[in-house]
Amino acid sequence: MLLIEHLVKTYPGGVRGLDDVSLEVHDGEFVVLIGLSGSGKSTLLRCVNRLVEPSSGRIVLNGIDVTAAQGAELRRVRRGIGMIFQQFNLVKRATVLTNVLTGRLGYVSPWQATLQHFGEQDYRRALANLERVGLRDRARQRADRLSGGQQQRVAIARALMQEPRIMLADEPVASLDPATSHSVLQYLQQINRDGMTVICSLHFLSLARTYGTRVVALKGGRLIFDGLPSEIDEGRFQAIYGEDAIEVEIE
Repeated sequence: MLLIEHLVKTYPGGVRGLDDVSLEVHDGEFVVLIGLSGSGKSTLLRCVNRLVEPSSGRIVLNGIDVTAAQGAELRRVRRGIGMIFQQFNLVKRATVLTNVLTGRLGYVSPWQATLQHFGEQDYRRALANLERVGLRDRARQRADRLSGGQQQRVAIARALMQEPRIMLADEPVASLDPATSHSVLQYLQQINRDGMTVICSLHFLSLARTYGTRVVALKGGRLIFDGLPSEIDEGRFQAIYGEDAIEVEIE
């Protein structure tokens, strides 16, 4: 279980990215974060794995205080938290297989990480994860030869190499067309159905309704809704996105 208590993130100049956010995410949920750009979605996700340092509050993952972890303990915590980014963050000139193998860097010694030296079991695991996202036949291809949707699926396979307990996805389909967006989210949905907790930030409520088991809405860094996708009626939608937003909500 992920427990977030009174989380605050204040940026230089006094801007609050998160303002007293408290949240519980239970094992096996597919939680979708929604809200306007700048509402705090990315900040919240990145606080969970300490890519962004919270100003105050507490984050506890499976009984471990993430906000208090340092050094080797923090590295162990991060190994159990998969992360998928909007821009894929692949090494473009490297092969698909090499990119996926980098998901094991947290499990090898410093010299092995520097030389990217992996064992036979890691190679088997990488190929299995590529099979899982439908890209086993692209293992030896350069990452920059893939489509955007395929690159994001490589990023999912890379995150799976960590053997995480929870998967964070920060706007994973924002740069993809609608059809490809559904394809990528279906892989995340299948991972969730296989038992992994997923927290995913999305722009469109239509996608949240299709894939989320629960929706959390942020506005101005504050949590303003937490419930089932079906509970977001027109009034709540306008409270989250603004009075005119209903006109531009698209599939």
